[in-house]
Amino acid sequence: MLKKNIQFCFFFLCSIIIHGQSSPDFNILADKAFQKLYQNPDDCINYSLSILISDQNIEHRIVLRNIISQAYAMNGDYVKSVNISSQKDEAGEKEKLSYFMQVFANYNLADQYQNLDLYNQSQRIISNLLTDKNLLKSDNIKIKTTVAKLYQLQALNFGIKRNYNAALENLKKSNNYLGFDNEENLILGVENKVILSSYLMRQNRLEDAKHILENTLIFVESRTNYNFLQALIYENLARYYFLKGNYKTSIENLEKGLSKIENNQFYSLRVKFYESLAKNYFALHNDEKYQYNNKLYIEIRTKIDTSAKEGIRYIVRLVENNQNENLEFQQQNESKQFWIITLIFSSIIIILIIYLFTAKSTNNDLKKQSEFFEKQKKWQETHRANLPKEVIPEKTIEKDSNKISKEKENEILQKLNEWEQFDFYLNKNMSLSTLSAQMGVNTKYLSEVINTNKGKNFNGYINELRINHIAHLLKTNPAFLNYKVSYLAEFSGFSSHSAFTTVFKSITGMSPNAYIQEISKNRTS
Repeated sequence: MLKKNIQFCFFFLCSIIIHGQSSPDFNILADKAFQKLYQNPDDCINYSLSILISDQNIEHRIVLRNIISQAYAMNGDYVKSVNISSQKDEAGEKEKLSYFMQVFANYNLADQYQNLDLYNQSQRIISNLLTDKNLLKSDNIKIKTTVAKLYQLQALNFGIKRNYNAALENLKKSNNYLGFDNEENLILGVENKVILSSYLMRQNRLEDAKHILENTLIFVESRTNYNFLQALIYENLARYYFLKGNYKTSIENLEKGLSKIENNQFYSLRVKFYESLAKNYFALHNDEKYQYNNKLYIEIRTKIDTSAKEGIRYIVRLVENNQNENLEFQQQNESKQFWIITLIFSSIIIILIIYLFTAKSTNNDLKKQSEFFEKQKKWQETHRANLPKEVIPEKTIEKDSNKISKEKENEILQKLNEWEQFDFYLNKNMSLSTLSAQMGVNTKYLSEVINTNKGKNFNGYINELRINHIAHLLKTNPAFLNYKVSYLAEFSGFSSHSAFTTVFKSITGMSPNAYIQEISKNRTS
């Protein structure tokens, strides 16, 4: 999602195209269109369209359409973004574009795919371009900046796949192609720093990320017309303070960032602000402001997602209609139909195998689901009462009397039951030693009591509390049904989306998405 917040830097590449290829008059007009992009995307669109109508230079028109395309993307209108970017001039189709413009066109397609979350398609184009040795060795400033953008885009793709080491390596390569001798390169460098700080936070290197963001903010505030960049940095600083549990300071940074773009739409960035504000107010138990910001987040998120889906359908149709002109389809040959048929039959076989495999485990899953919903009823009653539970051991295990006395065991159980009434187990850093310190109990004793009376080890015990808690919220708070599974995982204290999904299914017998669908169905019925 970070890529969608920083699309604007694409246009510095467009500005570079202008230098050395365009007339001075067009340079001035394009620069003005470029400046309007940061002030108001709608004004930028209207202004650029007025130039596009009268300018018949093919490469000028490509530049203008790319500026307009990204203005639409910044407003979350991906259908119009794809539409204007894909338009061609019939007379220009016969003209041979320069090498750079051909590279630029392929980069633009990769960028469009990235906007629409089609990361594999984007990566195929990038990988193909970066195998061109002439491209990588060129001393031309336009080519070098293009390569910097390609490595940046590849870094974002690696980040989406959680391969942060590879992402950081590609950011370094991107910086190596930047000369920092003009505004375009300076902005790309700022953009790389923001992306870098985001990935450092995901690696739990919070202080390193904060240091980079604060220094970058000082630099950006010394420039003019950098409001969008300032907003982007404030949004990332807010994320740092949220992860540190300093929710009030996080909100202050979000409000500063929003004030920078209050007179513009910028929906692709604005949606991140409302999501973060909702998270912070939720953490502060300010239900009124949480509901307000969550409503704004859902409204804009729904609008953007709907637009993205339509954009995907549109770009797929375009690719199908222009297979021979798109980079990723150049390797296709006359055996295409054969491979399509083969793929269809292979898919059918795979589906049958999956069906047989899942059918085998369905009974077990249904049994587990039934047991979980029964446990949920009891858990909710106990949780609502806010009283210590009477512990009934799941197993009867003979204990060595030398280890812990019955009196001590009951005392620890009492403390555990009281501790369970709060949400401290949602802390991602919760460990056996942390819990023993909080309760003032010997670690070995605490571990023994959990193993004996809860029927599982410490990690299993904490994970079950987390799953019960989030399952309860999904059932009782409709707002949680609108959250992504990745946020539910983070909210519950899990280190990753996959770990949350695995544990959730092992406890409930169904995936988080299936559980959400089941709850939603019961609400509407």
